[in-house]
Amino acid sequence: MESTFSRPLDVMPLGINEVRRHWGWFLALGVLMALIGIVALGWSFTTTMVSMVFLGWLLVCSGAIEVAHAFWKRKWSGFFLDLLAGILYGGIGFLILANPCTTAVTLTFMVAVLLLFGGVYRLVAAVTLQPPHEYFVFLNGAVSLLLGLMIWRGWPFDGLWVIGLFVGIDMIFNGLTLVMLALNTRKLSHTQTA
Repeated sequence: MESTFSRPLDVMPLGINEVRRHWGWFLALGVLMALIGIVALGWSFTTTMVSMVFLGWLLVCSGAIEVAHAFWKRKWSGFFLDLLAGILYGGIGFLILANPCTTAVTLTFMVAVLLLFGGVYRLVAAVTLQPPHEYFVFLNGAVSLLLGLMIWRGWPFDGLWVIGLFVGIDMIFNGLTLVMLALNTRKLSHTQTA
């Protein structure tokens, strides 16, 4: 199978020429995102609280918009559905804003349960179904189960920093992905001009 970057320019994925022209910006954005992710890892409690406040305000704003839409289009049959959904979003948003620590602990509990069940499922699927990539499925299940157990053991205290840790890790990997895209695209443009 031919890699994306070894194809001729006329069949390259849409937008790759834009990346080639501005690879430096992609590189800078990737480095910046990775650095912010490292800061988020160092300040995982603060990152968790900021994430909760951001989520709360998103829900409050979307609830207000939905209530406004309900009254703006009040003659349609979905008026009460829009109104109730808007009130629900706004109410949950206000609860999150009033109790960001409690929200973080609750969400962390849900993540731990998801990881535990997902890990067990993958382990059982790897052993019973034996897919072609069974070792990776088994490893994925073992890692998920281990992470779930680690969070479960430290819960509820870990709930105050785990979400910030996950956000930081995600930002680091997104940044590294952009860095690799920029560097590979730059390499491609140099090999094609040579």
